[in-house]
Parts: sequence; C-alpha cells; structure tokens
Amino acid sequence: MVRATLWTIAVVVWASASALCFARLWKYEAAAGPAARSPTAWPQDTSVLQERGLPTLILLMHPKCPCSRATVEELAKLMSHAQGRLVARVLMIRPDGVAKFWERTDLWQTAAAIPGVTVVADAQGSESRRFGAATSGQALLYSPDGRLLFAGGITGSRGHSGDNEGRSLVLALGRAEIIPTAAEPPQTPVYGCPLFAESFACQPDGMGPCRK
Repeated sequence: MVRATLWTIAVVVWASASALCFARLWKYEAAAGPAARSPTAWPQDTSVLQERGLPTLILLMHPKCPCSRATVEELAKLMSHAQGRLVARVLMIRPDGVAKFWERTDLWQTAAAIPGVTVVADAQGSESRRFGAATSGQALLYSPDGRLLFAGGITGSRGHSGDNEGRSLVLALGRAEIIPTAAEPPQTPVYGCPLFAESFACQPDGMGPCRK
C-alpha cells in the first residue's frame, strides 16, 4: 500500500514537472523578438547593393544566434523555390573589437553556400541600424524600385524550420504572385536572439533562453 502510494506521488510529481517544462519550452518557442522599424524605401546611404530588376531580400543576422539556424534553413528553401526571381543579402553583424573572422561561423558558411545569396559583414551593426533591425533573423523584402514589400521573420517559431507565413509571403511577393498595394507591407513575427549582443548563454541546439 505504501509502495503504491509513493509510486502514485512520484508519477504525479513527474507529470507536473514535465508539464511545466513543456509550458516553458512552448512559451520560449513562441516568444518573438522586437520587430524592425524599417524604412519604407531603400536607404540612400546604405552600402548594400540592390539588385537591378529583381526584388532584394535583406536578412539581418547575428552569426552566433542558434535560433537563426532555422532561418538559414528556411532561406535555402525560399531561394530554391524562387528559382532566380529574387536575390538575398545576408548581413552578419560584427561588433567592434572582436577577433578576426569572429562573424564567420557555421551560419555564415551555410548561408553563403545557398545559390543567389551574398553574405557580408555588418561592421558595428551600422547597416542593421540603418534598416531598423533589432532581432536576428529579421527579413526585409524590397521591390526593384526600392519599395518595402515585406518585413518580418521567415520561421514559424524560435529555432524551428517548417512551412510558415513569412516564407510564403516572401516567395509569393518575389514571384509576383501577390500584387503589392499602397497599404502597409505585411509583417510577421521575428524569432531570434537580440541582434546587438556579442555573445549569448544559449543551448547549442537553440532551445535554451537567449540571454546576453
């Protein structure tokens, strides 16, 4: 009888702890970062090259953000489906005073290997600030004439790849399957680490809390 009671208590404690862990994990995965305050027209003072005749996708990213691995995975799918109808510029932030090649992580290498994608270092985050970004994984799609068509993330949650609204919108806008209107460009949540931080206390798989 005593053994059965102890077993029941142990099961209840285990179930409660599991439920708490799942609740915290779900809350973390669903927590979006601050949205960008991006210019509605291509900045005149940016050094980022805009592609002539094609929409240009800007991705602002922290090279050490584990959550952004999913963003790079979605970028690869996006560019494959776009079939040359848009180009992408990935800007990897590089704070002042860090070691040489600090920003050249696996995220850089993986993104640079995607056809149609150019990866550049964003020294001191000057371009990220110019484009109004605050969260790693912020995507901005501009039309060939420099109009902002989309602002948001291209993952459905933090650190997870899969079909999502952001990627679908960028693809449809890039392939001219959606006619842009004069209204405010569509936006989706951005799931990633703070862009202006040198390092994070994150789990290697991107499932831990991203703290400075």
